[in-house]
Amino acid sequence: MACVFNLIRHGFHVAQCELLRMKPLRLLSVAMIVSLLVVAARFPADARAQAVDKKSLWKAVPFAIVKFNDDAPKSWNMYHSEKKGLLLLHLWKRYLLLDIKEEEAFEIDPQTVKPAGDDVEWSLADKPAEPIETPEWKTRDLGQLERIRFRLGKNGYILELQIPLLPTGKPVY
Repeated sequence: MACVFNLIRHGFHVAQCELLRMKPLRLLSVAMIVSLLVVAARFPADARAQAVDKKSLWKAVPFAIVKFNDDAPKSWNMYHSEKKGLLLLHLWKRYLLLDIKEEEAFEIDPQTVKPAGDDVEWSLADKPAEPIETPEWKTRDLGQLERIRFRLGKNGYILELQIPLLPTGKPVY
């Protein structure tokens, strides 16, 4: 280990002298540590590149209430990701990505969403740059539920979601 620090601190010529004086087993362990550091330095960049390309699995929300202009829509489903505060709403033939924390809604191209059983696959890389205009966004704590109500567009329809809360008061999804 001291050899690695000397390599960093003093350069290759000083570390080379110490490498020649090391026992073979110790030399092998230093070589393994250096190779692991090189691999570890490269891994995060590869993981980020794969994460952008990879479609993540959005799981169906087992309990939620959706209202469209104060009526229950005939066809809808809601999905959540690993990241809290992001919901994917399938409403008739369109998909909406809802960012609860930022109070934004994005219209998603339905062809980018792939069904996978009860769940769907979709990548955040396919998120549009501009959100839909959502005036009158209101969030209200109703005890065991959080109600999110907003208007789609300036004079559009009103969408209301009721999402369960944990006993701590934080959203489940």
